[in-house]
This record gives sequence, structure tokens and C-alpha cells, in this order.
Amino acid sequence: MGRISFSTAGESHGRGLTALIEGIPAGLSLEMKRDVDPELERRQGGYGRGRRMQIESDRAELLSGVRLGETLGSPISMLIWNRDWENWTTAMSHLPPTEDANPKALRPHYLPRPGHADLVGALKYDRRDVRDILERASARETAARVACAAVAKRFLSEFGIRVESHVASIGPVDAQVVELPEDINEVADRNPVRCLDEGAVTRMIAEIDGAKEKGDTLGGVFEVVALGLPVGLGSYVSWDLKLDGRLARAVMSVHAVKGVEIGLGFEGARRPGSRVHDPIVRAEGRSRSGGIVRASNRAGGLEGGVTTGEPLLVRGAMKPISTLRKRLPSVDLRDGSDGDAAVERSDVCAVPAAAVVAEGMVALTLADAFLDKFGGDSLSEVRRNFDGYILHLKERGFGER
Repeated sequence: MGRISFSTAGESHGRGLTALIEGIPAGLSLEMKRDVDPELERRQGGYGRGRRMQIESDRAELLSGVRLGETLGSPISMLIWNRDWENWTTAMSHLPPTEDANPKALRPHYLPRPGHADLVGALKYDRRDVRDILERASARETAARVACAAVAKRFLSEFGIRVESHVASIGPVDAQVVELPEDINEVADRNPVRCLDEGAVTRMIAEIDGAKEKGDTLGGVFEVVALGLPVGLGSYVSWDLKLDGRLARAVMSVHAVKGVEIGLGFEGARRPGSRVHDPIVRAEGRSRSGGIVRASNRAGGLEGGVTTGEPLLVRGAMKPISTLRKRLPSVDLRDGSDGDAAVERSDVCAVPAAAVVAEGMVALTLADAFLDKFGGDSLSEVRRNFDGYILHLKERGFGER
């Protein structure tokens, strides 16, 4: 286990979600309304979301780990109640059904959806009713992840590190972004698809509307950007310490993400090395990079599994959501007969929301790597370690040791 770990619990239509994060040092100022709830609200946005987002209005209720507005160094636990629970008390009851229970009130599903965890989960856990699978496999779980990530982002902000995101494409529409703005989220959050290219926003919305009319869904690509990172997070000495691998795992764990790339990613495989690797040049004043920087950032801020001090660029490719109103063929798990896949209330496109979730997963991974490097049980201790390292980079020079 790393310095920071987190876990979530709860079902999509259960009573609520539980979020638990451990390893945050003591002394960090933390407030739910200021630091966590705004991130939960960002996750719920985005054009193409379903009616569920009109029902829920996520807020985090703090249970432990904070006293008088500051973290204690102990586990931080939070609850996010599901407002839709009142409509699911029978179907999601913890008690066995009564003999006179109406089977329809239990809302069973026996026709698994292609592309979802329905079928593999039913076979793995030996269930017939895929409701037992889909409730936990649902992307609703990511609300708890975002709550944990908000704490990690709050911690990173103490050291001038920001983790932001934007949508690079939806369906066939690609954004054309020449230069990232200084505050990516401030610009991206202005429009419902979280795209930095104003010309592409209208076309993306039109594609989503078209997919909805056809009973179809759309995926896309998002990019997460981390700014202010010092050189030296991560390691090359063991495979499981390489930060690019840790980040790829974190982003790939987001629901429906099927591909992850860092920097040029797959494009780098098509180019000669002279058009892939970043020239190294001196830059006085860039203390977080040791006064040595990259003339370009095609590596995406990582070399050898270690941060370079340049902006970290991570992209994720999200497949279209697997719940389609235009139902695909399936097999009834009760009798093996042919049928059409079940329809569960869902979104047409959730790429903007997935970007926010991936943003959070990157923040959690970076916070863990940051504490691997700088350690400390209290915020003040971590700060001393960090400041000493940055001072060393500044004074290191090029002479003999």
C-alpha cells in the first residue's frame, strides 16, 4: 500500500455511497462545502447526461478524520446519500423478500447489456438477476472517488500543484487546441461539454443530440493536465513505482475507459526519435525542474517513470456507454432464450463527467507519489521536506560533488 489509499462502497440505487481516504497528513484545512461539494457538482455536469443527474444533488457528509476544520492524520470518511433511494427501498432492501412481494417491485434484470459488466459479473459471482451486478458496476460509484480525490487535490494545492481536465473529442468531433489556457478548468467548465475549442462545442452537442434521437450513445477522449509538479516524483528502479504505469492504471480504472496515453502516446510510435524526444535546455528560475527543462513536452511530463517538471499530460479514451435505447441482442439468463438487452436509465454521453473523474484519479495518484517522495505525518513536516528539496535543486549547480 502506498502513502495514500482510498476505497469506496455502495450501490447505484442503494441508500448511499461511502468514501474512505487514508494517509492525508494532519493539519490540512478541509471543509466539505468549500473543497468537496464543488467537485461532486462538476462530476454531475455535462451535456448528454440522463435524468439521474436531475434527481441527485450530491453533497458529502463528513464522518471522521477532521476536527475544527483540520485533518487529524487519521482516516477520513464521508457519506454521499442517494436521493433516489426512496424509490428503490423495496428493490434494494437488505432484507429477504416477503412471500407476497411483487416480483416487479424487485426490478430484476435478466438480459445483460453488451459492453457492460452484467454478463461477466453474473457468471463470476453466480447470479441470475444482473441487478446484483449492475448496481455496483455502475459509474455512480465514481461520486465517492471524486470525494476522495477532492481531498487529494486540496492537499496538492498546498504545494502549488493543480490537476485539471478538458474534453479533446466526442464521437467524430475533435477539438483544435493550439495552447492550453492558464486555468483550464475555469475555461472548460463554462460549456456543457467541457471543451476548450468554442468552435467544436456546437458540433459536439449536435452529435450528442443525433445519437440520442437514434437511441445510441457516444464516447470520446479527454485530457488531464497536472501543473506545478516538481521533477522527481515516481521512480525507475522497480516496475510498480513507475509513475506512468501507476497513472495508466488509475485512468484505465474509470468506467468505460479503454485506452490511456501520456504525452504523444500512440502518435509517438509513428514518428522518428528526432520528432519524439524533447531537447534539454537550461532555464534559470525553474527551480522545480532543477534549472533544466525540456524545449518541448512531447513526453507529457514523464521520462523513465519520473516527472520532469513539465506539465503532466494524460489522455483517456472512453467508449460509448453500454446502455442503448436501441437495444442490442442478448441472452436471457433464466432460460437461455434470445432477447434484447435490458435498458437501465443512463446517459447518452458522459465524456465530460469522465474527464472530471479521471482528473480525480490522477490527483490521488500524484498525491500518493508526492508523499512517497516527501513523507511526513503533518502538513508542516511535508512542507519542510518539500521546501528543502526545492532549495537543493536551486543550489545544486553543475560542479563536482
